[in-house]
Amino acid sequence: MAIARNGDVRLHWREDGAGAPLLLLNSVGCNLTIWDGVVAHLKGFRVLRMDMRGHGASDSPPGDATLDQIASDALAVLDAAGVDRAAVCGLSLGGMTAMTLGLNAPSRVSALILACTSARMDRQVWDTRIAAVRSEGMAAVVDPVMARFFSEEFRRDHASQVEAVRSQFLALDPAGYAGCCAAIRDMDLLDRIARIAAPTLIIAGTKDAATPFEGHGSEIRKKIAQAAVGMIPAAHIAPVEAPELFAALVTDFLSGISGSGAAA
Repeated sequence: MAIARNGDVRLHWREDGAGAPLLLLNSVGCNLTIWDGVVAHLKGFRVLRMDMRGHGASDSPPGDATLDQIASDALAVLDAAGVDRAAVCGLSLGGMTAMTLGLNAPSRVSALILACTSARMDRQVWDTRIAAVRSEGMAAVVDPVMARFFSEEFRRDHASQVEAVRSQFLALDPAGYAGCCAAIRDMDLLDRIARIAAPTLIIAGTKDAATPFEGHGSEIRKKIAQAAVGMIPAAHIAPVEAPELFAALVTDFLSGISGSGAAA
């Protein structure tokens, strides 16, 4: 099991394939296995994945996390892998982390794919979730979270995949999950991301009730010059609902960027 270190925090990561480096960053509440279906369709890339702090096999430090800390965790994984510069694809919290990397460490980022994510969210919603998890545990929020994660059709037709994600969610350390939720609550990216210079693709799920394109992805598009947009018929966890289409959007975008290092 590959482990990177950011100070005292141990971070579990893995790699698959060979080629241009591509770092995949998870949504809050998920571990790196949510990318399994996508990775199977990514060719010509050295794909790096990590469990964010508070998730999977990574450490769960106490207290509130910040996007700056989570972004520095991602850099620690790139360092451990010996990667100087990579395309970064982030889902939800992973997208927020990717934007933070684009601001904090632009020389390390060749391109950004921002999937089912936002640059500003309702603080009260996240305060309520944090309080529920800290007082009652993960079971207090699992049902509404799964309803946002996956479309009704996917929950009906792919119950085993949904159950796998649900089980992983329930197994999380509530303190670690709440700490990452605090990073989302405290996010302040919208007024800063116009400085991002990396080629950017925004991926939105047409059934995403958590971060619908209008009001979330659309606001990012207004700020990042010449950002491209791809739509997927899926809910919030689009890499699980539509892995082949997700992989095709990522591959087509990176293959068309001159100097990105992506395979043609």
